[in-house]
Amino acid sequence: MPSVRRDRADPVSGAGDNRAGDNRARGNRSGDKRAGDHRARYRRILRFAAWHLAVTWWFELFLPRIGLARVAERTRTRRMRSFAQRFHALAVNLGGLMIKVGQFLSSRLDVLPPEITRELEGLQDEVPAVPFAAIRALAEAELGAPLGQVFASVEETPIAAASLGQAHRAKLLPATAADAGLHSVVLKVQRPGIEAIVDVDLAALRRVGRWLSHVRLVSARADLPALVEEFAQTSFEEIDYLHEAVNAERFAADFSDDDRVTVPHVVWERTTRRVLTLEDVTAIKITDLAGLVAAGIDPAEVAPVFASVMFDQMFTEGFFHADPHPGNIFVTPNTAGAAGAAGRPWKLTFIDFGMMGEVPPRTRQGLRKLLIAAASRDGKGLVAAISDVGVLVPSANTAELERAMMHLFARFGGMGFAELREVDPREFVDFAVEFGDLVRSLPFQLPENFLLIIRAMSLTSGVCSSLDARFNLWDSVEPYAARLLRDERGNIVQDVAQQALDIAGVALQLPKRLDGLITRIEDGSVSVGNPRLERHVARLNRTMQRTTSAVIFGALLIAGSVVRADDQALGNVLMVASVLPLLHGLWAGRRGH
Repeated sequence: MPSVRRDRADPVSGAGDNRAGDNRARGNRSGDKRAGDHRARYRRILRFAAWHLAVTWWFELFLPRIGLARVAERTRTRRMRSFAQRFHALAVNLGGLMIKVGQFLSSRLDVLPPEITRELEGLQDEVPAVPFAAIRALAEAELGAPLGQVFASVEETPIAAASLGQAHRAKLLPATAADAGLHSVVLKVQRPGIEAIVDVDLAALRRVGRWLSHVRLVSARADLPALVEEFAQTSFEEIDYLHEAVNAERFAADFSDDDRVTVPHVVWERTTRRVLTLEDVTAIKITDLAGLVAAGIDPAEVAPVFASVMFDQMFTEGFFHADPHPGNIFVTPNTAGAAGAAGRPWKLTFIDFGMMGEVPPRTRQGLRKLLIAAASRDGKGLVAAISDVGVLVPSANTAELERAMMHLFARFGGMGFAELREVDPREFVDFAVEFGDLVRSLPFQLPENFLLIIRAMSLTSGVCSSLDARFNLWDSVEPYAARLLRDERGNIVQDVAQQALDIAGVALQLPKRLDGLITRIEDGSVSVGNPRLERHVARLNRTMQRTTSAVIFGALLIAGSVVRADDQALGNVLMVASVLPLLHGLWAGRRGH
């Protein structure tokens, strides 16, 4: 029996061993293939970057040095178009973070030439979809049950395929719908294997960052390895859907009382780290001009509202959507034509909160000052604000830069992007000749926390320009800056009052402390080798009293003049009150003679 059993079992066992071996072999081959694919992906990104960096160096740096600048100028348009086409093909083929880079470039309508932006703008919607079978398998593994037991229905055709995830419309089961208070949802599922792809892309970007860190022109302006690490942190947060769900709720809370903005609700019962279920808020894509017009919405009216909402996020809330490309913003008509603020019958609907940025209070204050200075065409204030936010190192000589900014405001201030394109190019050349060397020589730098701020503002300006070709950013900046200035005046009064109290406290304590010092000298507890010290101390006492009075006088006078524009009575009181420390200072000065 044992031998028979063994004989019957041997083929099964042998077959089982063979199947296990085959499975292990297939697994090893699959793993080797994935590793090989990742190595090929890594090398392909590096080859692309190395080639175009070399081409840029040759045409933009080397040829001008040997007197062939015209050759670079003559071929620049063709080279930029070739770069955009090749990058487009690379991003579509590879996906991953390359799509994010392409989306950023396509949004720079205000800076980059149309040869690049037109070629890359399709990347917003051109990401190939993942087969639904793979999406179903990942979602069921995450939710721990077949989709048919979790949702009433799920559409297999995606409504959006992004670089890191894919979205499908779905219906909640009646019980879940009753708890959530909604029925139609969007099921967002992470792309299978995206974590490994992000790792590869970041490794390639780190290598490119190290290359560029050895270029003096680049390293003097930014710590690229640090910026790549900041981008890496943001990327890892973006593929964590629990993190995105928390961001969505925080953003909704920030704008809960703002009738310009709406945010989808999160269905937490159907949300995990790689699966996110949200209220279906699909509406008119913000750059769908034909759709907006068909709904009776003027695209030119949407642009300033969108800009203002983005300003509020960065300069007031300090928590902002860092990926506001057109695919993430809808214009939603209000139900039954109900009008919101200023009779506006539509709202802006934000989605995709994976990439969010935070502005520290100190940086936010500097940005507010920068915006106010820009709106008031204050070149000196603009340079001071740039220094405050860390873009200009403290040791920089700013006098010439202030003159350049004032010249810039005097000639081009208030112009929109379309108007700037109509300016005679020779005027820009003249400005560049006069101030180009100055600007290039200044120690500008890119602070680490500015990466997302720049991205958000770039995307915002691009969207606004696409909504209205003649959109003038100043039209949105100036009223917003005026409101900030009114808020700042209140803060100035509080700051001045606090400083006056602090100075008064020091002034009241100073004579006592000086008398104590004199007493100690008279008692012999302090050895003094100079018999004239007492007279010097008394003179110092009187000088400090006069200085304190002068500072308090100036503080009250300035506060009064600032407040008087909005509150004449309070301003007059502060200005009259400034006479008292002035008289005290004069009296203290005479007493010393």
